Amino acid sequence: MNQTFFDYYRCPEKFADFLSVGKPAEGAGFFRFGPEAVCYGRSSHGPLSGEPAGNLSDAFDAVTIGQSFAGLPFDLTEVVENLRREQYFRDQKPSLRRKWTERILRNSYYLVRPFLPVRVRRYAQRARLRGWDRIPFPRWPVDHAVDSLMETCMRLALQVNGVKEIPFVWFWPEGAPSCAVMTHDVETTAGRDFCSTLMNINDSYGIKSSFQVVPEKRYQVPPQYLESLRRRGFEINVQDLNHDGHLYREREEFLRRVEKINRYGRAYGAKGFRAGVLYRRIDWYDSFDFEYDMSVPSVAHLDPQRGGCCTVMPFFIGKILEIPVTTTQDYSLFHIFGEYSLELWEKQVSLIMSKYGLINFIVHPDYLLSRRAQATYRELLSYLDRLRSEGKIWLVLPGEVNTWWRNRSQMKLVPHKESWRIEGPGSERARLAFARLEEERIVYRVEPSSKAASA
Repeated sequence: MNQTFFDYYRCPEKFADFLSVGKPAEGAGFFRFGPEAVCYGRSSHGPLSGEPAGNLSDAFDAVTIGQSFAGLPFDLTEVVENLRREQYFRDQKPSLRRKWTERILRNSYYLVRPFLPVRVRRYAQRARLRGWDRIPFPRWPVDHAVDSLMETCMRLALQVNGVKEIPFVWFWPEGAPSCAVMTHDVETTAGRDFCSTLMNINDSYGIKSSFQVVPEKRYQVPPQYLESLRRRGFEINVQDLNHDGHLYREREEFLRRVEKINRYGRAYGAKGFRAGVLYRRIDWYDSFDFEYDMSVPSVAHLDPQRGGCCTVMPFFIGKILEIPVTTTQDYSLFHIFGEYSLELWEKQVSLIMSKYGLINFIVHPDYLLSRRAQATYRELLSYLDRLRSEGKIWLVLPGEVNTWWRNRSQMKLVPHKESWRIEGPGSERARLAFARLEEERIVYRVEPSSKAASA
């Protein structure tokens, strides 16, 4: 369980010493750990709740402090993985009747979806999403339970070690406070044909993005189209196989499809994958031959598959790096909420940046065909460009996030004179940071490059 904390912060291992104490309950449930983090798992401190709302018991009350360790009434790795992998949602077993009803409705919808205009789809989806704003967990509009849990553990590490600060490798290169990526899921022929114009818009703000392409049935994917994306410095990823909503329906069919998906990935030179409509089944990810995935939302209240990974940081699922979707999609903003302003996106960006996290946008070329939508998108690009110029975000392609996070996962801190040195691939871009407790909350400071020795 110490590895989870160590992987998150990349601090010296001697500062990460947590033990699971007490006999955990046989079944999993919801509880709290500190003022912000709602958790799910087994705990020796109860009672555990079947619902993530109400007066949840606070496991922090059962923490024990030893001479060199902090005793937690739960397994940290188990709880973190339960959130990241949405186990809390999968454990909610719907009735057999409800499962079959939802399957029939979903199959029927995707059968006629290609023939439905957006205005008709909008009404059907609003009906399907009714009550989304009453879902208590994950917390809307951004949930960072995992990140708050890690901060609480850092607070305990400071107490156990009797130090004012704990060093760690900062989350982003060159000390950037947060990271942002722009992604485009291309869903129709009209969207594909708009990509050239969309690249022009992006380039006018100096912002490169990734395009997730559906390989089969939706539209033709000619080599010259892919080459135009590459030539202009944009990124290509694979989006599903045919975007019919059935990728994860049955294991045998999934394996048949994933073989073709992997071939398309190699043919396109794509390192990343995203499932259509953000459907996902994390325990099947080991069949993919991609380096990273972008299919898991932080909060999935407005998606057909509910849940959410409850973090604003990338994390590994086996060999695959998950780059979570942390902001509301343009379709939901424009056609579910009927809003053409940055108010919600700005609120989400502020919450993500409060945890120094990853701001991941999905904007479809298919929904930018109107002047009103394009004007809103230009406002978003201008806003991101301003944050970048102010040094508040590292604005890059998803592939660059993948490279950085993989390098960071191999970095370590070693003593160097009276400070620390960062070792590992890409360490010349890394920055030494320190965590300390101020007024009962964890705050970070990042050393400038001149003070952060690396090798």
